[in-house]
Amino acid sequence: MNLHRISQYPGRGEDPLELLEAHLQRRLNGRVRDFQIVTCTDGLILKGCARTYYEKQLAQHAVMEATLTPILSNEIEVRNNSFAR
Repeated sequence: MNLHRISQYPGRGEDPLELLEAHLQRRLNGRVRDFQIVTCTDGLILKGCARTYYEKQLAQHAVMEATLTPILSNEIEVRNNSFAR
């Protein structure tokens, strides 16, 4: 996996992917529930659950800005009641 622009995070022995996910969760302000980035040899797969297609698109664009690694698939599910309790 080749994550670019991760150098902004201090080297504390933490997994760069976990740091990226945490950064994006803060940036998305909780709009994507259970947000996950799965790595493959050729790129990334996005997973999670959002209320709108706009929020799904926001997540994809946030990942695109944070890394130069290609997104192979955006598998974030869109469900209107996904945040209902």
